[in-house]
Amino acid sequence: MSGDELERKLGGNMLIRKNVVKAGEKTIASLAVILLSTLVISGCANKKPPVTSGTGTSAMIQGDDFSKHLEVHNADLAKRLFISSVKSRTSNGLLEVNLQLTSRYEKSQKLQYHFNWFDADGFVIEARKTPWKPLELHGQQSTTLRGLAPNINVSSFNVYVREIPEKAYKY
Repeated sequence: MSGDELERKLGGNMLIRKNVVKAGEKTIASLAVILLSTLVISGCANKKPPVTSGTGTSAMIQGDDFSKHLEVHNADLAKRLFISSVKSRTSNGLLEVNLQLTSRYEKSQKLQYHFNWFDADGFVIEARKTPWKPLELHGQQSTTLRGLAPNINVSSFNVYVREIPEKAYKY
């Protein structure tokens, strides 16, 4: 409908015509803002953090490649822990390990851990000879667990973590 037709139908009242035109302009402007906002938000949603040389941001996903080193037989506890990094070296023929255990949980956890050591064929070496060590992880905390293989036949490892029941440490 043209402006002249609108003016005739409205009885020549220019004030009404101006208000109708302004309302239409506001609607178009509002739709343009909504469309622009949607485009900006959808454009940012698929962005991944930059991969750098290791200085600044990390390209490693939490728990990626390291979950094979963590053994937990409690499903709830398994959801609250992950290994964020593993470093190993051979020292005097023995495998030496430093791993970073991180809590996803916001509260403190009283835990115990011990290392299991395996030979090249996957057999356990010196089973049950590694002592349980106490560990308290506070909310979102990371800590380094250190382990040294019991002999030179060790080629791999995992760390077994278990929760200490609350009744065991409350008197």
